[in-house]
Amino acid sequence: VQLVESGGGLVQVGGSLRLSCPTPTIHKSDYAVGWFRQVPGKEREGVGCVKQAEGIGQNTYYAAFSRGRFTITIDHGESTTHLLLNDVRPEDTANYYCAVGWSVACEADLKGDNYLSWGQGTQVTVSS
Repeated sequence: VQLVESGGGLVQVGGSLRLSCPTPTIHKSDYAVGWFRQVPGKEREGVGCVKQAEGIGQNTYYAAFSRGRFTITIDHGESTTHLLLNDVRPEDTANYYCAVGWSVACEADLKGDNYLSWGQGTQVTVSS
């Protein structure tokens, strides 16, 4: 699965930005899409995850720093997963990228374990 994120850019403190991760080649009913971020010189950080399961729908899990400000959703019509960043802060500046996996437990795999395909990321810069 090839992943190409989009939607990054420059945003002011307190503003919003929506990132996108198209997944048109996923032909499975059960899968998970995780969002991660990384700043040069620092470890990768899990932002959150959405898990799609047949008969259950979408379940999400968020890291503490993103809970309440960020929202992850799957738009099945567009075959795209979105990460909506609200009320952004300077510390949210990072390269954001998505990953896909079939056997992912969103909370347990928040560090990125069990994801099979990764995108290259889209840069988000928050200006104060």
